[in-house]
Formats: sequence, C-alpha cells, structure tokens
Amino acid sequence: MMQRLSLRHYLMIGAAMIAVTAIVLLWMGRNPICTCGTVKLWVGEVNSSDNSQHISDWYSLSHIIHGFLFYGLLWLVARGRPVGLRLLLAIVVEAAWEIFENTDMVINRYREATIALGYTGDSVLNSVCDILFMVIGFFFASRAPLWLTILIAIVFELLAGYVIRDNLTLNVLMLVYPLDAIKAWQGGL
Repeated sequence: MMQRLSLRHYLMIGAAMIAVTAIVLLWMGRNPICTCGTVKLWVGEVNSSDNSQHISDWYSLSHIIHGFLFYGLLWLVARGRPVGLRLLLAIVVEAAWEIFENTDMVINRYREATIALGYTGDSVLNSVCDILFMVIGFFFASRAPLWLTILIAIVFELLAGYVIRDNLTLNVLMLVYPLDAIKAWQGGL
C-alpha cells in the first residue's frame, strides 16, 4: 500500500510545479516582471500597461474563484483522494491555463474579442501570483462552509463587474462567444 504524503510534501511538490511553470513562461519569452522595472502589490487600473504585470489586480479575484471551483469539482470527482493531491491537480490546471493564456493565439483572441485592446500577456510574476491566488481560493473553499464560498464568489463577480465591467463569467463568455453588446458595455459605449 502506498504511503500518503504529508501536506508539507504536497506543498513542496506544488511549489516545484509553480517554479516549472515560471521557467516555461520565461522560455516562452514572457517578461519576468513589468517592463516598467517596478513591482507593485496592487494595480487597480485595468486599462493600463501595468495590468496583469504585478502581484495583484482585479483579475486576482477570478483566480481565487478558480480555486473555489477547482476545490468543488475535485471534491465531487475525487473526494476520496487526499486534499494535497487534489491541490496538485488544481495547480496543474491553473498552471496549464497560465501557459496557454500567454500564447500569441490567446493574447490575440483577448485583443480581438474583448476590451483588452492593448493586452500583451502576463508577466511571469503575475502568472505565478495568479496560481497562488488560486491556491488561496482552494484552501479557503476547503475550510469554509459552502454557502460562504458561494457568497464570496458572487460578491467578487459582482464587485469586479461593477468596478471594471469584467469578471470571470464575462471573461469566459467573451473568449468563447463574444457578444457585441457586452463588448460595447465593457468599453463604456
């Protein structure tokens, strides 16, 4: 019988997976940090060259929700597995998204289908922090009551929708099936 790993071991493996993701992103030509040469904790202006370049921004809320969703989905399909293993699976999915999101194909799709006209992709720092925000969401969902996790996800979606006219739901919709009316609303038209 295989011995279960401790949570510490799962976290170490997860950290290594995130480091590999950073290496892949660097290999892809992504900037390690913002080309402005500084590192900011928070960037609140979506339509700026600083967006998706620093530690956190309005889209960090979406990554926390990713953690909620991954925890819930993996609880449904793999609840008999250790939470550390489920976390590693969530990191794999989030890391794969961060790599895919920073391909020319997806960057160009964001530019043509959404309001992100000047989007150039994420810095490696931002991508790593996005994964860490997902991890925070995953751990929160693993400890909090379901009703609270759902309430916070709704509040995050409504808050981001109100403040920046974008959120996880709109982001997915506009990437998959762009609607001119939503694009106009997001652009303030």
